[in-house]
Amino acid sequence: MKAIECLKYGDVENLVLRNVKTPIPKDNEVLIKIFATSVTTSDVLIRRMNEPLIPRFILQLIFGFGRPRNPILGMVTAGIVESKGKDVSMFEIGDEVFAYGSISSTKRRFGSYAEYICLSEDWNLALKPVNLSFEEAAAIPYGGLLASHLLKKTSINRGDRVLIYGASGSIGTMAIQLAKHMGAHVTSVCSGRNFKLVKSLGSDKIIDYTLENAENQLETYKYVIDAVGNSKSSKLKEKSKKVLTSNGKYISIDHGTPSTTKKAFFNLKTLVEQEKIVPVIDRIYPLEKIAEAHRYVEMGHKRGNVVVTI
Repeated sequence: MKAIECLKYGDVENLVLRNVKTPIPKDNEVLIKIFATSVTTSDVLIRRMNEPLIPRFILQLIFGFGRPRNPILGMVTAGIVESKGKDVSMFEIGDEVFAYGSISSTKRRFGSYAEYICLSEDWNLALKPVNLSFEEAAAIPYGGLLASHLLKKTSINRGDRVLIYGASGSIGTMAIQLAKHMGAHVTSVCSGRNFKLVKSLGSDKIIDYTLENAENQLETYKYVIDAVGNSKSSKLKEKSKKVLTSNGKYISIDHGTPSTTKKAFFNLKTLVEQEKIVPVIDRIYPLEKIAEAHRYVEMGHKRGNVVVTI
């Protein structure tokens, strides 16, 4: 099968298209023919591996020293079950499915930058929402699960004011929709070019962080959700940490290891099928141009998700 392998950490040139052996499913696994995946900020972080010394050492303990232990990156899958192991009972050959390659901080599965992947039936794996294409399904798991992780740390009541910093990215666009579903009054922080997008997702107020004195538009919030973490900051972001109610809370994507539970995964599927949340796709690239997709994501200005077709 065709697959993109990361030969070593560093620049996008280390992502190389190769022919590799097609995996064979174990007794409890399905073999999925992949039609779409996505390039996420986490993929770029792993591929670059240019964090400060101590975080980089910890990451390489997890993912491998010098190069990824599994050279085929990618954790998002949307495709069709092509074969299955003898013990699989939840899926049939021909089922259209989508998946995310993590169910806990210690259980991860890479390999979706390829034509095929094997996943256990008890993974974050489900029938694809019938109202989504494969490309749209690939735009749900990453941002949806990380946004779910952030909002799980809240106790939002109807009308609570919530500020989302980094509202136009893959996590932010999902956080807006999930917070609105919970009844929040949402203020979104992004650049002016993304106002129309975040408004369409339900934002009640929008602040352009690039404007001078943008922090003067801040109000008081029950929760401030930081969907970008330490990778981006501004005067407005620093000020937002100080405009909380007496029982308010600042929640960053960099605080702790994200939880990506099956409960959250299946909740996203239900909300999508009920049309309570929608995927947001910025650009779509073919597998052969995945280096270009990485380069675009690395710029840090994508809107929603970058999808790769296979």
